[in-house]
Order: sequence, then structure tokens, then C-alpha cells
Amino acid sequence: MTATAARPYTRRISQIERGYLNAVATGTPQLIQMVVEGEGRIDPQALTEAVRAATLANPGLAVRRRGPAWHGDGPLPSVVELPDTSGFDAPFYHRDIDVVAGPVCEVGIGEGEGGEGPVTRLVVRASHIVTDGRGLRQWIGDVFRVLRGEEPIGAPSVVDDRHFRTAAGTVPKAPVPARLKGFPAMVGNGAPDGTCLWLRRTVRACPSAMTARVAAVLARHLAADSGRLIVPVDLRRHDRSVRSTANLTSQMVLDFSRGESWQRLHSQILGAMLRKREVAALDRDFLRNNPFANTLVEAQELDGTRFPCTAIITDHGRIDADDYCSETFRLTGFYTLPMLVPYAEMFLSACQLGDETELTLSCRGRPGAREVGEAILGEIAHDLAEAD
Repeated sequence: MTATAARPYTRRISQIERGYLNAVATGTPQLIQMVVEGEGRIDPQALTEAVRAATLANPGLAVRRRGPAWHGDGPLPSVVELPDTSGFDAPFYHRDIDVVAGPVCEVGIGEGEGGEGPVTRLVVRASHIVTDGRGLRQWIGDVFRVLRGEEPIGAPSVVDDRHFRTAAGTVPKAPVPARLKGFPAMVGNGAPDGTCLWLRRTVRACPSAMTARVAAVLARHLAADSGRLIVPVDLRRHDRSVRSTANLTSQMVLDFSRGESWQRLHSQILGAMLRKREVAALDRDFLRNNPFANTLVEAQELDGTRFPCTAIITDHGRIDADDYCSETFRLTGFYTLPMLVPYAEMFLSACQLGDETELTLSCRGRPGAREVGEAILGEIAHDLAEAD
């Protein structure tokens, strides 16, 4: 009796993913970049073998686009030497990823010397069209499991956002956010220079309500009476049995006012999640009815002086250092390099590791942007450190 061959990995390109395909068409790369830093060394050949084994267990990271579906016959993620481990200006950090030809993911590895010995930086870059933060972290976790000599857990599911719309049960209908002409830029003045600016801050504090506390600082800096936030929400919360590397993050759109407190913002966020607003958004045709841009022409008209969205704020939560270690490598830092989004002025990301919070802000390079961005991060760091 012969064993039945496993079915090839194929899944539908979802409504969420089509939104990211449209964003790429404006010329703005849609990438997730996660930075893993630590003490010790990782052998590049061992890393290459671990990437291969982890990807076989997570076939969604080796897909390529054909028609309306993703097919798991794409090239494996590549492992390349980082050109520089001191900053993020090298072309490696800014180049796009082709989801038609692949690979849809790549890993950069670089070594240096720290105060107590060798240090290693891994930068995992993946197309946000095919995966999200949770999915990519699952894959990175499996890479390190293989490095430790363990079996990868894997994420073979081929479900898409329709599965979670059903799993969520009864979902109250949500009003469509009003279309806005855009809010004046807060970060810097003048035309953007076409570059992405990343600013980072480490805070020795890990308070709750991270998203609301960050939003409250932005509320002090609004250039108008109000602003608009996007809070990405992982649809997997509606069926935690699913292990998938797909892009299963839906947008929750929230309006906020100048000077709002973090407590009020936190209540607003919790209320929206209780009402499953991120699921309700799936019932809308995002390509034809969304609060940002319905056509490529509209998206390209966003010239960087006004933005329909003030900021995207994502909280990756607590990072377990034991998940990203091996016999020769101990994790000391984990953070992201958020992408630019055509309709959002800035993107703020938070990760908690040990008793510290890593904050990263991305925005467009322009006169004064670095100074304003650093001031915003400074205020956020102060508020987090002073939190009860």
C-alpha cells in the first residue's frame, strides 16, 4: 500500500492581500522586516539548512503568485550576508520583493564584535502581501527550532480571511469610515525626498495598553483637531487552532481627537475589538469602498503633504527570548523596521523583550522629520517609563 502524496500548497489570494498588491502598484514596497540581534554566532550554512527545513513545514513562505492564487512551488527564502550591521541605509533594507518570481522572503546575516565577544544580527524580510507579523514570527521560531535540533511545528493551513469571518460568529455591522481629504503632515516640512526614515528607541518599561499610550502621544502632536489611526488586528484570535503564515491581519480604523487621554483611547480600542470591527471590515469591498483610495490614480495623488491616516500602530506583544536562541546564540534584541504605507504618515511598532520595550517609527525623509520623530519617540518613552 503506497502513501498518499501530500496535496500541493495552494491558497486563494484574499481580499486583504489584494489591498497590499494595490499598494505595491503605487511604487511603495510592502515589506515586513524583523531584526533579531544577539550574542554569539550562527553558522551561515546551518542557518541555510534551518531555513530550508522550516520552510518545508511552512510552505506559505515559498509561494509565488499565479492568477488568483498562491502556489507553494516558489524558491526557498535566500540567506545572504548583510552589507552592514551598524545601520539600515544599505540597499538591502530598501529593495522590494517580487511575489511573482520569488523568493517572497529572505534572511540577511551579519557578524560583529561586541563588548563581551561576537554579536550577530539577522534581518528577516518578507513580502507583507503573503504574510503578517504573527505568520513570520512562527516561521522564524521554526528556523531556531531546527537550529536547536528540534522538529519545526509548521504552519500548513491554507485558509484565508473568509474562514475567520465565519469563525467570528455574529458580527455587528460597522459604519464605513468617512472618506477624508487628508490631515496635514506632522513629521517635518516640505516634499518627501523619497527615502524611508527609521527611528528607534529602547525603553526600560513594559506597561499595558501600549497602542493607546502611543496614540495618546500622537494626539498631542496632531496638526488638526482630529486624526485617524489604523490598528492592525490578527484574525487568528477568532480561531486559535489555525497555524498559518498568511497575511491574516485586518485593519481597524479609529478616529481620535487632539489631546485625548490614553485611557479613553484604550476604551475605544477595546470596544472596537469587542464589536469585532476588524471582522466587520471584511464585509466591505476594500478595493471599491475604503476610506483611503479606491483607484491607483487616487493612491498616486497622495503626494506626502496630506495623509488620510495619521499613523498605523502595531503592538507585537511580548517576545519570548527562548524561542529565538540556539546553543551558540542568545537573543538580546528584537524589533521591526516598519514599512511606509502610501496613505499613512507614519508607522509605529512596539515589541516587548524582558523588561524593555523596543519602539520603531518609520516615516518619509523630509526636512525636520528626524527631529520631530525623535521628539515623538522621546515623549512616548517618557510616558511608558512613568506608567503605573
